[in-house]
Amino acid sequence: MRILHLVHQYPPDHVGGTELYTVWLSRALQQQGHDVAIFHRRSADGTGLARREEDSISIWSAWHGRFQPTNRLLSTFRSQPLLHSFQQVIADFQPDVVHVEHLMGLPTQLLTFLHAQHIPYVVTLWDFWWICANAQLLTNYDQTLCTGPDRFLNCARCALARANLPQFPPAIPALALPLSWRNGRLRQALQHASQLIAPAEFVKQWYVDHGLPAAQIEVLPPGLDHPEKPAVPPHAPFRVGYIGGLSWQKGVHVLVEAFNQLPETAELWLAGDPDFDPDYVKQLKAVGRPTFLGRLERTAVWHMLAQVDVVVVPSLWYETFVFVISEAFAMGVPVVASDLGVLAERVRHSVDGLLFPPGDAARLAQALQTLHDDPALQARLRQNILPVATGAEHAAVVAQLYAKVISLQKQDEKIGKAS
Repeated sequence: MRILHLVHQYPPDHVGGTELYTVWLSRALQQQGHDVAIFHRRSADGTGLARREEDSISIWSAWHGRFQPTNRLLSTFRSQPLLHSFQQVIADFQPDVVHVEHLMGLPTQLLTFLHAQHIPYVVTLWDFWWICANAQLLTNYDQTLCTGPDRFLNCARCALARANLPQFPPAIPALALPLSWRNGRLRQALQHASQLIAPAEFVKQWYVDHGLPAAQIEVLPPGLDHPEKPAVPPHAPFRVGYIGGLSWQKGVHVLVEAFNQLPETAELWLAGDPDFDPDYVKQLKAVGRPTFLGRLERTAVWHMLAQVDVVVVPSLWYETFVFVISEAFAMGVPVVASDLGVLAERVRHSVDGLLFPPGDAARLAQALQTLHDDPALQARLRQNILPVATGAEHAAVVAQLYAKVISLQKQDEKIGKAS
């Protein structure tokens, strides 16, 4: 098969869960004998299209101005330069199927073009962006969880807050209209998809609750290539680990506050980019005693996980998968996580980890203290961790899904010709 991955951004410019998954899946599919290519948008001045090769995978980078919130939103409606670049890639690569990992900052025209050309595409719902312009259901104006658009008036308030503009009442209904139009275009793009993929059951159910047909969505948790699980090395200090974004919505301050209640001998290791939100990192340093490891390369991530007793995921917003949970489980490390959305689905309380109410530093401290005081509980949680599917196993399942949608597309074309 000839498979094109369509993603909003890509390493080395941007490194996140969706981007890394695209890298891993593309390589796994290529190793299984498929022709694989990637199309993504870069943040750069001017307009252009460039191609490079990595591990025999063609990577096309298109750009049309730098990423800005307004620019990304407007690009959803229309961008002829990006559409033209995409059409060039389609003509050159001629894919059998396109896998849409994310469309943020790219025009829905790309998917309209695929539909018109009878090229099947599948979409992975990596976050809630297809319905929530904020992507993670957390309001910009009061930092609370959101259930989704309410006549798009709350979405308009979010847009004003994100732009640091006052909540001027007449502006709210005016902004609600284009946001409603945005969602209409994206919903149509999802309806034309041959298949939707949800990384967790929680994500599927959320989208079903917001109007998408359950039969169109398949739950397919990602796989992960990882080294062999090491024997737990003996060490005296109780070590708590965190890997991820150093930002408020990730709840790192909750973890630091909770950790401050543990004995002085305990250690807290925080791995993440300190330059993403320097003011937030400065606050963490001012109120706690963590060790900052900076942004880690893949080898360093595994090395860190081999040395900690527990990984904490204290998110305050709705996650949709959280690769660090898979990474921790792959290395036999229990996870303590917020009892929220997909986290409560992935971590089995008192089986392979512990759950605590989101934002509750006292309850998190209690959970960590319990693990600190009870090595036998740590050992039991480790023993209950289930195997993590490999990238190759996951890629094989995804390839079967591609084959299915390609076959269905050909059948539809035959029926259309016959009629």
